[in-house]
Amino acid sequence: MAKHTRTPSRSDQAAADKDLPLKEDIRMLGRLLGNVLREQEGDAVYQVVETVRQTAVRFRRESDAQSGAELNKLLKKLTRDQTISVVRAFSYFSHLANIAEDQHHNRRRRAHLLAGSAPQQGSVAFALSKLDGAGVSGSAVRNFFNEALISPVLTAHPTEVQRKSILDAEREIARLLAERDMPLTPKEMARNTGLLQAYVATLWQTRMLRYSKLTVADEIENALSYYRITFLKELPGLYDDISAEIAAQFPHRHAGGQADLPPFVQMGSWIGGDRDGNPNVHADTMRHALVRQSTAIFDFYLEEVHALGAELSISTLLVDVSPALQALADASPDQSDHRADEPYRRALIGLYSRLAATARTLGAAHVLRQEVGGAAPYTDAAEFTRDLQVLVDSLRAHHGTVLIRPRLATLKRAAEIFGFHLATLDMRQSSDVHERVLNELFSRAMVEGDYAGLPEQAKVDLLLSELDKPRLLYSPYIQYSDETNSELGVLRAARDIRERYGDRAIRNYIISHTETVSDLLEVLLLQKETGLLRIEWDPAAGKPGGATLDLMVIPLFETIPDLRCAADIMEALLALPQARRLVAGKGNLQEVMLGYSDSNKDGGFLTSNWELYKAETRLVELFHRAGVKLRLFHGRGGTVGRGGGPSYDAILAQPAGTVNGQIRLTEQGEIIASKFSNPEIGRRNLELLVAATLEASLMPHETGGKHARRLAEFERVMEELSDRAYRAYRNLVYETPGFTDYFFAATPIAEIAELNIGSRPASRKSTRRIEDLRAIPWGFSWGQCRLLLPGWYGFGSAVTSWLEESGDAKDKAKRLGTLRAMFKEWPFFATLLSNMDMVLSKTDLAVASRYAELVTDRKLRNSIFKRILAEHERSGDCLSLITGAKERLEGNPLLARSIKNRFAYLDPLNHLQVELIKRHRAATADGRTMDERVRRGIHLSINGIAAGLRNTG
Repeated sequence: MAKHTRTPSRSDQAAADKDLPLKEDIRMLGRLLGNVLREQEGDAVYQVVETVRQTAVRFRRESDAQSGAELNKLLKKLTRDQTISVVRAFSYFSHLANIAEDQHHNRRRRAHLLAGSAPQQGSVAFALSKLDGAGVSGSAVRNFFNEALISPVLTAHPTEVQRKSILDAEREIARLLAERDMPLTPKEMARNTGLLQAYVATLWQTRMLRYSKLTVADEIENALSYYRITFLKELPGLYDDISAEIAAQFPHRHAGGQADLPPFVQMGSWIGGDRDGNPNVHADTMRHALVRQSTAIFDFYLEEVHALGAELSISTLLVDVSPALQALADASPDQSDHRADEPYRRALIGLYSRLAATARTLGAAHVLRQEVGGAAPYTDAAEFTRDLQVLVDSLRAHHGTVLIRPRLATLKRAAEIFGFHLATLDMRQSSDVHERVLNELFSRAMVEGDYAGLPEQAKVDLLLSELDKPRLLYSPYIQYSDETNSELGVLRAARDIRERYGDRAIRNYIISHTETVSDLLEVLLLQKETGLLRIEWDPAAGKPGGATLDLMVIPLFETIPDLRCAADIMEALLALPQARRLVAGKGNLQEVMLGYSDSNKDGGFLTSNWELYKAETRLVELFHRAGVKLRLFHGRGGTVGRGGGPSYDAILAQPAGTVNGQIRLTEQGEIIASKFSNPEIGRRNLELLVAATLEASLMPHETGGKHARRLAEFERVMEELSDRAYRAYRNLVYETPGFTDYFFAATPIAEIAELNIGSRPASRKSTRRIEDLRAIPWGFSWGQCRLLLPGWYGFGSAVTSWLEESGDAKDKAKRLGTLRAMFKEWPFFATLLSNMDMVLSKTDLAVASRYAELVTDRKLRNSIFKRILAEHERSGDCLSLITGAKERLEGNPLLARSIKNRFAYLDPLNHLQVELIKRHRAATADGRTMDERVRRGIHLSINGIAAGLRNTG
C-alpha cells in the first residue's frame, strides 16, 4: 500500500513568515478579482485597472513624485465608464483585503492555541489568571458574573454603507478562505478556488449601492442578519468557554462541574426605538422591530428543537428517564407508535408545537415546519427554559450528561439570553420634544398655560406634584397635536410590547440633550400618563404610597457643557424622595449615558475625552455617596473622534470604580459588520468585552499616598492641556470665518447626505451650521478626505504651548518628563495617545490637499489648509516626543503593515472621488442635468474608502 502523504497546510508554512498566508490570500483574491474584471468588462478595462494599480503601488511604496504625477494624469484621462470600473475594482479589493485580514487574525489566534501559548491579553483566560495572581478569590469572580450586565447595543447610523447581499457573498468568501487552511487534496483545492471565483463574480455582478432610501425596516433586517451569523450561537458558546475557564482557574470553587452562569451578556438595540431626529421611527416601527426580532429568535429555537428531536433518539427500552421528562412526553401531541419508547423525541415534538403556537401568537407570519399537532403557547420564555431544564436534568440523571453539551446546553443558554424578544429595544427621544408634549397636556388640562416658559424650579415643583396625583392629564375627548399623539402612542406601544414579549423587551428610555432635572421628570410623568408608571394609592393615609416604574429613565449627556453639569443634575435628581424611591424600585441602580460624538464635535478630541473622564469620576463619587449603583452607557462611534478604537483598551482606561460589572456600549455603522460578520471574529470581540469588564471591575486599584498624589498631578496637567486644545479646536471650527464653507467644499459631506445609507437625515436641521450637523457624518466626511481631523486636531497646539509656557529649558524638560510618565503610568492617557497614533497613521496630507482644491476660494483654501497642515505636523511631533516612537504605530506593527499594504489601493479611490466631485458640482452649478453615472461613481468611492479605512463611521 502506498504511504499517504498529508498535503501541508499553509499554517504549516507560516513559521518562517507568519504573515505569508495573509499575503498569499490577498494576492490570490486580487488575481481572482482581475480574472472577473477581464471576463466581465474586457481586456482593455482590465489593463487600465492594472496600470492604475501598479502606478499607485509604486507611488505609495516608493514615494516617487513622478509616479504621483503619472497616476494623476492617468486617472484624469479615464472616461466615465472606465472610472466606474476602476472605482468598483478598487472598492471590491478593499472589501476582499478586509476578509483576508480577518481570516488571518483567526489563523494567528488558532496558531497560538495549537502551540499551547500562554493566554493572550483580551481573553477571559488571561483575565482570570491575572485576577488569580492579584489575589482575587473564586467567590469574587462568581459574584461578578451573578451581578454583571454587559450589553453591546447595535445602532443604525448613516455611515452604514454595506448591503446585506454584499455581506452574504463576503461571508462565503471568508468561509472558503478558512477552508484553505485545512489540508486539501488537489481536487478539493481546485473546487475551493472555483467557488471563490464564483463568489467574487457574484460580488462584481451585485449592486453595491442602494438606489432607494434605506428604511427603518431595512435597518432592522440588516441587524438581524448578525444574530443569525454570530450572536445566536457564538454568545451561548462563549458562556460555555467562560464556565470552563472558571472551573480550570478556580477548581476549588467549582469541583465536579462548570459554573452555571446567569445571562450576564445581553444584546441591546436602538433600531426601531431611537426617535431622536428620525421622523421615520414611531409606535408601528417599534412593534415591527419586536415582531421581526421575535420571529428571528423563534426560527432559531424551532430549528434547534427540530434538530434535537432527530438527535435524541434515546429509548426507554435501554435507559430510564425522569418522571418530569415522561410527563412532557405524555403531554406531547405526538402519539405515533414508532416513538412510543422515545420520550425525548416526543417531548421535543411537544416543545416544538408550543413554540410554534407562541411564535404565531407573537406575530410570526409563518413557521418553517408544520407542527405535529396543536398545543398551548408558552406564557413566557422562562416556561420554555424550564422545559429544556427538564431534558437536561433527565439526561444528567440517566447517563446522558455527554449528550447535553452538543446542542441542548447551547439552546438552553440561548433561551436564557434572548428570551422571546431577542434584544432589548431602547427608546430615545430629545428632551425638547417631551417639553412640547407636556406643554400641550398641561395647557389642555388647564393646569398650566405655559409650562415651557416656567423657570426650572417651578417646572420641577409642578412635575413632582403631578407625579403624586392619581388622575391623568390626558383625556380621550380632547384633540391633541400629531406630535403629542405620536409620542403618547410610542409609550403605549412600549407598554403593550412589554406585556407581549416580556419585561426585557423594552426597559430603557434615553433622553437626548439632558440639561436639567425637569428633563428627567418629564419622562417619568409621560410614563405615568401611559400606564408605565403606576402610583399605588394608600387608602389609610389618604395619599399616594409606592410606585412601580417600568422604564428606567436614562439621561444622555452629550455636549461639553452637558458633561460638566452631569453630576450636579444627577445629585439633584437623587435628592428628590419620589425619584429616589423609583431608583430603589430598580434595584437601587441608575444608568447614565455619555455621548462621545457630540462632545467631540463640540470641543475636539482631547477635551471630549477629558470631559468624559471627569464626568465619570464625579458620577462615581456622587453615586458612592448616595449609596446607588451606577451603570454607564458609553455612546461610542466607529471613529476615534467619536469614541472609537479598541473596546478592550477603552474599558481598561476607564477611571477606577466606573465599571463594577455594569457596562453598556453602542456598536455603530460599518463597525458592526467589521466586528460581527465573521462568527469567529464576533466571538472574539464579545470575549474582549467580557475580559475587559472583568479586569476593570475586579483588579485591585492603587489608592492613596504616592499614587493619589501622582494621579492628581497627571489630572492637573490634563486639565491644562484640555483648555489649550479646546481653544485651538474651537478657534478653527467655530470662530474662523468661512470654515463652514471650507468644510462643505473640501469634504464629500454633501454627497454623503445624498447616499441611501440610513433612515436618519444627516443633519438635525435644514442648515449648513456645524452645530446642527450630526456628529456621525461630520466624522465620516473627514475620514473620506483622509484628514480625520476630529481625531487629533488641537493636541499639537496644546502640548507645544504648555511645554514652552515658561521659556525655561529645565522646566520644559521637567514638563516633558511628566508627559512621558503620564503615557507610561496612566492607562487613560496611554489609550488616548494610542488611538491618536492610529488616526494620524491613517491621515494622508497629499491626498487631503487634493480635496482642499475643491474649495474655489483660493484665499480661504490656503489659509485654512495651511493651519490644518501646521497642526498636523505639531500633533505628530508632540506624539513622537512623548512616546519616543520614531514611526507611527511602532507599537502595533500588524496594523502598520495593514495600513501600508492597503493604502496603495485607496489612493486611486480618493483621487477619482475628487475628480468625480468636481464634475458633479460643476454640472450642478451650471444647471445641467445630473449625470447618474458620475453620482454613482462618487457613492461607490465612498463605499470603497470606508471599507479601506474600516473605522470611519
